[in-house]
Amino acid sequence: MSLRTAVAAPFRQEGSREMGESAFVVALSLDRDWFSPDQAKRLVDVAASEGMVDRTDGELTVQFDPNEVDVPEDFVPDESILQERSTFERVLGALVEAGHDKQEAVAAVNTLQSNLAVTIEAAAVLYAHRQGIDVQELADAARSEL
Repeated sequence: MSLRTAVAAPFRQEGSREMGESAFVVALSLDRDWFSPDQAKRLVDVAASEGMVDRTDGELTVQFDPNEVDVPEDFVPDESILQERSTFERVLGALVEAGHDKQEAVAAVNTLQSNLAVTIEAAAVLYAHRQGIDVQELADAARSEL
């Protein structure tokens, strides 16, 4: 997933799981030239809202191991990652990241939603759980959206 890759890159470069928000913005905007400074700040907002980073007093702590994320040398993130994603989109992203075909996953989730008469988010979380993918945090978000 490119959001995870874009978030991991500055932490990998720094060799740490913690860094200042301003250093993160500089790494994405000036060092890598992926985003403008304002876009890089927006990326911090999106990453924080998705639980990828913890933001405290201008410091960022990545909530996953950035060294486990492959950052290809020619990688350039798409600006679409600057948009916050719904719970459904986040679960779908977790499924795709785990190797599931996106179209097949959407079809299965839609079938599950129809059969169980639940929200799309609930169906997606249940489907991911049945596939052995840990989406507990997203399950909590889906529950709070009810």
